[in-house]
Amino acid sequence: MFSDLKPHLIELRKRLGLSVLSIFIAFIVAFTFHEIILEWITAPLNEALEQVAHISKKAADGMVTTHQVGGAFFVAIKVSFFAGLLGALPYILYQLWLFISPGLYSNEKKMVIPFVAGGSVMFFIGVMFAYYVVTPFGFQFLITFGSFLYTPLINIEDYVGFFTKILMGFGISFELPVFAYFLALLGLVTDKTLKEFFRYAVLIIFVLAALLTPPDVLTQLLMAAPLILLYGVSILIVKMVNPHIEEEDEDDEDISV
Repeated sequence: MFSDLKPHLIELRKRLGLSVLSIFIAFIVAFTFHEIILEWITAPLNEALEQVAHISKKAADGMVTTHQVGGAFFVAIKVSFFAGLLGALPYILYQLWLFISPGLYSNEKKMVIPFVAGGSVMFFIGVMFAYYVVTPFGFQFLITFGSFLYTPLINIEDYVGFFTKILMGFGISFELPVFAYFLALLGLVTDKTLKEFFRYAVLIIFVLAALLTPPDVLTQLLMAAPLILLYGVSILIVKMVNPHIEEEDEDDEDISV
């Protein structure tokens, strides 16, 4: 049994190694621009602090701080790794395709470009949606709440970890239509399968939204609503690619003359 799995494990190790190497190269490139990347990442937070400053005199003293020796360096490492992962994503998806393509038919192997392009585009759409829609509302609510009583001193290490978790969560979630398409292409799911799983999918979506977003209802709805919409889009996509075919009753077959 192990001898049958060994070639697949060797191939998997190769694809993982190339993916890690691509992330490392992208990380080095991103590290040279880490100040620009960090400025982009902290922009929603700074806007939230400025917004709070207009309504609370105490919030005017709010600032972004670090509580660690060498905290700025480790933050630069984190944001560079995050940017490197985003930059290497198309190549990682290409390596994933190369790993699964030997088990596909020749016509299915031609879908490499839609898989890589579609997966990358949907991931970046999810990231941009989180950045321009979700985080401004979430951070303003969280920082504004209690700002009349407390001065917001935001730990940059905690903020970067929290911020990247949100963006990665949205990016991965927005891959749903892409994976649904290729699962349907492989004949693993039908539109009936997704319809029957819909109520469970809604529950899972709200649980993920609660885990990946700030603890306020508005931000959670901003994540859950588009995911439910994307699930509906996935049903339509699967219906076009691999629709469920009702089995005919035996009484309708072989009608005797």
